[in-house]
Formats: sequence, C-alpha cells, structure tokens
Amino acid sequence: MLSEEELLELKKILDRNPTLTNTYQHVREFADMLTQRKGHQLTSWLHDVETNGAPALRSFAAGLRNDLSAVAAGLSTDYSSGAVEGTVNRIKMIKRQMFGRANFDLLRKRILNPA
Repeated sequence: MLSEEELLELKKILDRNPTLTNTYQHVREFADMLTQRKGHQLTSWLHDVETNGAPALRSFAAGLRNDLSAVAAGLSTDYSSGAVEGTVNRIKMIKRQMFGRANFDLLRKRILNPA
C-alpha cells in the first residue's frame, strides 16, 4: 500500500504521460484479477489491452491468449501447484550441484534423505 505522499508522486508521474497512465491502469486491473481470483474478467481485459494497450502489454496479452483456458483457470481457482514446483526446483538444484561428480544412487539418497 502506498503512502499519501507516494500516491501524490505517482499521480504527478502519471499525469505527464497518458500512455503510462493507461499501462498503469491495465497492470492494476490484472493485479486485481490475480489477487481477487477474477478469472472471468480475463477475456474483456485481454480485448481492452489488445485494442488500446502499450506494445509490451499487447505482447503479454498475446502470450496469455496462447493458453487462455489454463490462464483463466489459474486466475479463478484456489488450487496451486506451488508445492510441487518447489520440490521439482529443489531436485533440479541438487542435480545441478552434483553434475559430473556422482552417480544416480547418491542423487537418490540426497533427494530421499535430505540432511
């Protein structure tokens, strides 16, 4: 949350450039969809960005369109694969650390019996 002084400074910056104001608004809307689980608003947000968004946001929107159903589900449900992704990341880190130094048996022991 921004302080009152920071909000005034932000307003001054945004008043100088309408494109920046538009981009700020789109980013805030997306952040709201993300935190409030409003995946049903994604298609209208994408349409708005594609019609009058900054080039970088249009590129981001095009990437989201490639897998629209998965992105909408991710913005709508409370379920997350974060724990699984964290475990996979840990295993990959251990594997990188051991590259060229040991065989699969030691990798298996390090993963199953973390010290």
